[in-house]
Amino acid sequence: VFSKIFSHEALESYLPKIQLVIKDTLRAWSSEPEPINVYHEAQKLTFRMAIRVLLGFRIPDEELGRLFEVYQQFVENVFSLPVDLPFSGYRRGIRARETLQKGLEKAIQEKLQNTQGKDYADALDILIESGKEHGKELTMQELKDGTLELIFAAYATTASASTSLIMQLLKHPRVLEKLREELRSKGILHNGCICEGSLRLDNINGLQYLDCVIKEVLRLFTPISGGYRTVLQTFELDGFQIPKGWSVMYSIRDTHDTAPVFKDVDVFDPDRFGQGRSEDKEGRFHYLPFGGGVRTCLGKHLAKLFLKALAIELASTSRFELATRTFPKITLVPVVHPVDGLKVKFFGLDSNQNEILTGTDAMLGATV
Repeated sequence: VFSKIFSHEALESYLPKIQLVIKDTLRAWSSEPEPINVYHEAQKLTFRMAIRVLLGFRIPDEELGRLFEVYQQFVENVFSLPVDLPFSGYRRGIRARETLQKGLEKAIQEKLQNTQGKDYADALDILIESGKEHGKELTMQELKDGTLELIFAAYATTASASTSLIMQLLKHPRVLEKLREELRSKGILHNGCICEGSLRLDNINGLQYLDCVIKEVLRLFTPISGGYRTVLQTFELDGFQIPKGWSVMYSIRDTHDTAPVFKDVDVFDPDRFGQGRSEDKEGRFHYLPFGGGVRTCLGKHLAKLFLKALAIELASTSRFELATRTFPKITLVPVVHPVDGLKVKFFGLDSNQNEILTGTDAMLGATV
């Protein structure tokens, strides 16, 4: 099922909706008179993308905002110690999950009743159809569980990587300008404006420097530190025997930090992935931001597409600057993110790269 949800055809159909959500969000950021907290706003953006694009829910903005707050409560407490006391994080997480599932059930019911005006099959459509193909109508509980799993998969890690992307573009203006040069050379950016119809999936996948930038963000700022696996067969590692059935943890971050193929590991250098160097091509498991093997992250292509679409919009239609004297420190738990967020002032740009002064009333509402 998940291979269909993240197939080339599915990504092609999601792309225009992803672009619309990103454009709308950047317009809102630019209309804010004060600097925004990028990490918090990136969380809202990726949640909105999951709800409106991946799941196709037509939830009004106000209700979407409330659902986001409840979802945050759920995520903040999902890893709490399972101590079921009245004021424990565990109890708050359970309550948030129940509230969230009620909201999701309402959205699913409305979606099932209203099939008019659909111009693409979203992930939930594919999930429902797959159940029918296998002669099993999914229950409401199964739909709610599947929906929550998809939101969870698309949310925290993508918000982390989006924030890291913006921070690196702020730190390295030459990288941002090189991105713009590639967009111009490929006929995507002309006179400071994205050419209509130029952003198709194949075109985006053909942007080599953009791919290098996203790869380097994910190498240096991998959202999660590692993963767990169960040992299927007893093996030996550095003189130690690891028995079958044991749980082992592999570290993505330590692998990226110690892999001999990467030169100057602490330096943000997208060109390391360019054709001349291709540092990720030497060996299977030196570069693994989405894990490795048969259990590699199924949503990696959607995550990379979202990050690429965001980078294109940032390079094409926004001017942004750090609103604090120094860049914030980075914390690694529960995902990589700046301490106290990342304060940035965004300015809207017209087709000639001039600032646009917009009010919030001029913001477009999502029409996904």
